[in-house]
Amino acid sequence: MHDVDYMKKAIALAKNGIGFVNPNPLVGAVIVKNGKIIGEGWHECYGQPHAERNALKHCTESPENAEIYVTLEPCCHYGKNPPCTEALIQAGIRKVFVGSNDPNPLVAGKGIQQLRNAGIEVFTGICKEECDKLNKIFFHYITTGKPYCLLKIAMTADGKIATRSGKSKWITGEKARQHVHETRKRFSAILCGIGTVLADDPLLNCRTENPSHPTRIICDTQLRIPLNSRILQTAKTIPTIIATSCKENSALAAVQQTGAEILQLPISEGHVDLSVLMEKLGNSGIDSVLIEGGAEIHEAALHSGIVQHVQIYIAPKIFGGVSAKSAVGGSGVAEVSEAYSLSSPEIRRYDEDILLDYDVIGG
Repeated sequence: MHDVDYMKKAIALAKNGIGFVNPNPLVGAVIVKNGKIIGEGWHECYGQPHAERNALKHCTESPENAEIYVTLEPCCHYGKNPPCTEALIQAGIRKVFVGSNDPNPLVAGKGIQQLRNAGIEVFTGICKEECDKLNKIFFHYITTGKPYCLLKIAMTADGKIATRSGKSKWITGEKARQHVHETRKRFSAILCGIGTVLADDPLLNCRTENPSHPTRIICDTQLRIPLNSRILQTAKTIPTIIATSCKENSALAAVQQTGAEILQLPISEGHVDLSVLMEKLGNSGIDSVLIEGGAEIHEAALHSGIVQHVQIYIAPKIFGGVSAKSAVGGSGVAEVSEAYSLSSPEIRRYDEDILLDYDVIGG
């Protein structure tokens, strides 16, 4: 095996932490001695030991004079765990291969320098693009303090998200819907508007093997959510936030009694201010939000500039109809030059459905 092979193994290990490490990064580590892997580890859960320490703990022989391949620059500060640089130095590691540099100001090159000061050879940029992609959420959150937002849309080939009568189950097939649940597992929170709750009464949970349920956030400006909705009926078991501008004490108290948290926000353009919402969520440790709402919340999210990435599932169906809802509501733009611009397209297929992945320019 070569350097790239060992780093790809570390990347695969890092993905085992999906859904359990937020707001920490996904990190994997592989320890190699005399051409043989002697230890592997990943960051398994927020607050628990980091990948490097887990790999050292699982070594089948002494790691002295061994090499370690780690997807992210080792930390060099005390947090919930002691520095990984300290553990590598004490273990006698002689070479460290790093995928991504850590933008966290507490690390940001200091970890690499600390290792080099201890006489350890450090090589950077191994599979950098793949390692960077692994932690797009963490990089955004640690540098901005705000959640990384992904807008997910499921629509027909003619751009409809529901029929003229409002029916939307199911536009896409089973494999595409399963991929949505895998995406939910990766995100700290899932957000939708009250319109979706009233129309579909969704549960918004994560239905995967070994699930990690994201916090559910409902944007409900006037606090119209029914107390018998599935969201509120399960609020004691799945973290739930109702973002509202309502000030009616009795209505607020009734919702809080279900176990849901109330987050009061100012109004912006007729709905709760999504920019303020993102600031408050970021301050509370929520590093990522998956937006799965209706046409109006899609438009509000794009207009407020909170979206960094868009996923569009396209089903091989045509609904037609002027009154059938399109993917993005609101009044729309007046000029082509005012369009929300997307970049870096990726295309995947799930049976007969197509998934388009885009970054949002300026997001």
